Amino acid sequence: MPRRHFHKIPRKIQRKRPAEERVKDFHPVYHEFEDKEALDQALRCITCPIDLLRDFPNKDFPFCRTGCPLTNKIPQWIKALKHGNLKTAFELSNETSPFPEIMGRICPHDNLCQGSCTIHKTPHGSVTIGALEVYISEKGFEEGFKPYYGEDKEKKGKVAVIGAGPAGLSCATFLLREGVNVDIYDKHDRPGGLLMYGIPNFKLPKDRILKRVKWMEEAGAKFILNHPVLTEKEFEEIVDNYDAVFIGVGAPSGRGAGIPNEEAKGVYHVMDVLIHAQKRVFKDFDDCFLRGKKVVVLGGGDSAMDAVRTSVRSGAKEVYCVYRRDEANMPGSKKEVENAKEEGVKFIFYAAPKEIKVNENNEVVGIVCNKTELTEPDERGRRRVRVVEGSEFEIDCDIIIFALGFDNVKFPWYEHAGIETDKWGCPVVNEKFQTTNEKVFAGGDAIRGADLVVTAVRDGREAAKAIAKMIRG
Repeated sequence: MPRRHFHKIPRKIQRKRPAEERVKDFHPVYHEFEDKEALDQALRCITCPIDLLRDFPNKDFPFCRTGCPLTNKIPQWIKALKHGNLKTAFELSNETSPFPEIMGRICPHDNLCQGSCTIHKTPHGSVTIGALEVYISEKGFEEGFKPYYGEDKEKKGKVAVIGAGPAGLSCATFLLREGVNVDIYDKHDRPGGLLMYGIPNFKLPKDRILKRVKWMEEAGAKFILNHPVLTEKEFEEIVDNYDAVFIGVGAPSGRGAGIPNEEAKGVYHVMDVLIHAQKRVFKDFDDCFLRGKKVVVLGGGDSAMDAVRTSVRSGAKEVYCVYRRDEANMPGSKKEVENAKEEGVKFIFYAAPKEIKVNENNEVVGIVCNKTELTEPDERGRRRVRVVEGSEFEIDCDIIIFALGFDNVKFPWYEHAGIETDKWGCPVVNEKFQTTNEKVFAGGDAIRGADLVVTAVRDGREAAKAIAKMIRG
């Protein structure tokens, strides 16, 4: 079998549904690879000898696996797929990841594994690793393959996981594989956290999360929902009643802009909008407060793109994205920006909010912005944003959505339990993700601030390994 098919087979991404069709619903935007498409793209991989080169003095070789925070066995499972060994590819894919069919859909692959692919910098482009990751899982599910959850192990010990988001679900998954009993507490009515309520259904179908949850329950995991841990007494009881505790509460506080009238009617934080939209997917709500409205979303990250694209699908009359830098400096996925443009979102760059305009009933009627410009690069090469004097302009709108990032919450039970925190209110952890309370571990956005899902997933996995080792003594 020739190894360098990337010269002959063009790079291909998943086909998209037409914009005029997809804006009418919350169904997935992309069609998954068919068998031939997947095989063709797998054949483009040149199977770099990553593990052999890891022992060289220079450890900065950019390969798919070194670019993946989970260090997934990407060349191995692509090689298995090329040779028709779907079961082997499925097992290898699931070995290092708690839910590859989810990560394959939501990871910023162009900045991670695909951005580190050996052929990425050639005119031929990288292997489409994310799409192949999804294909292997979904095809495996069709064949009746099921991920391993430690069903054959005798259970020892019991751990409480607080937060059923990416870090918590990952930690619980790898604890189950290690033969540890797990109870998972979450404030929402469904497990998944950011995966369930923060990422729209058109990017991540919710049935994929529920499928994993069902398998975890069958393996012995217990989900305790609608149960935020709020008091010092309750957390103390949890610590006393379990062999260990993992904190995966994320960074739940949405940031404002610090401008007048932020408390007006019609101002929302992005998670309020996304949670409402995902509950409509489950038919918990029939109508949406965005329908027929002029919407302005402030921010340039992936949450902002989720907000503008959700607004379009919710029947908003007009949708604007206001960002203080230019398009090239937007921190979110370039793919999501392009999708938003196709779906009719209007972008206003080099603009910063100054004041929210309200009527006599304290309802939003518009937003005043200043034009901005970028300074010359500083000693770190960073160009700052500077407001242009006398450049005010107004955008008429009914709804304003803040998508400006998230902050951590310093829960009162941290100090009570002897958990040291940093200046941002995040638990301080060691290399094992263990806090200053030896029974309590933490990971994900709870210790880092708002970060990537894949980073939270890795934290949960590594913490689970340390917890299992502690329980075994």
